Amino acid sequence: MMASQELMTKLVTVEEYVAARAGAGLADVFGAIAAAARQIERKIRRAGLEDVYGAVGSVNVQGEQQQKLDVFANDLLTRLLGESSHVAAIVSEEDEGPVKFGQDGAEFVVVFDPLDGSSNIDVNVNVGTIFSVVRRVGDVVASVLKPGTEQVAAGYCLYGPSAVMVMTIGSGVAAFTLDEEERFVLTAEGMRMPEQGPYYSANEANEESWPGVYREYLQSLVRGELGGQEYGSRYIGSLVADFHRTLLKGGVFLYPPTKKAARGKLRLLYEAYPLAMVAEQAGGAAVDGESRLLEVRARGIHDRTPLVIGSQTEVEALRKAVQKTAEEVE
Repeated sequence: MMASQELMTKLVTVEEYVAARAGAGLADVFGAIAAAARQIERKIRRAGLEDVYGAVGSVNVQGEQQQKLDVFANDLLTRLLGESSHVAAIVSEEDEGPVKFGQDGAEFVVVFDPLDGSSNIDVNVNVGTIFSVVRRVGDVVASVLKPGTEQVAAGYCLYGPSAVMVMTIGSGVAAFTLDEEERFVLTAEGMRMPEQGPYYSANEANEESWPGVYREYLQSLVRGELGGQEYGSRYIGSLVADFHRTLLKGGVFLYPPTKKAARGKLRLLYEAYPLAMVAEQAGGAAVDGESRLLEVRARGIHDRTPLVIGSQTEVEALRKAVQKTAEEVE
């Protein structure tokens, strides 16, 4: 659903939108994220003109090669969120543990992947920032290791032909587009994911290492066995971009467990949880295979998970297939 003409005329910013619905504290957090996203988008836009391509020669806590823009985005988000009196700490993909700010009375912890898909920058493919906001309840780690159902807000920024922030504060999904004055202004609200879509998105190069139920599921989509819909393949290899298309067009994105990553590859807290919240708020669904993803408990801040996310029809079909296979094994 597009934003009303009245809202479009008033150019409602993301900070104003959140303040009106959830108060000044959360609006301040979104203001910091928006400020960081503006600068990240600007840096990406000038990637070919400045020395920001490539790796920095070090690896992060995940054992992954850090890109120059990873470091830039992480440092920027950390600094700007640390300036908010409402943020007690952050948890980032790039840091081994939480970064605490010592803000007395700060009520939120922000969890994020500063620049998902950053290795695609060199070939000019869309990338994004994924974020989740949780309420601080005592210890920072205990606050973030709660189920995804406890998230206060979640969303992502997609840096593409236009820069877009898609977010939810638990009452539907809205999108904000970066305008010429560098404000994220409301361009869509009440967004709904189609109940069934024409596309699946997966890294099929890994198919031989998936559990058999996932391979059969994918083939059933290609054969048109799910509601008579013959599916086409769309895979960008940048999670935010693949999910954004799924949100708008419907279908399913899946990253199954593999022989090398039996517990999955994507990070639960700052990739899967936020996108799952957005999906559910838009009428979609997300599972780790058999279970609702938002109810899965993380054991550590960098815990990983399989991910199947998208339209209700496709996700439920996969969940039932995985459940049936598990029952047969028992």
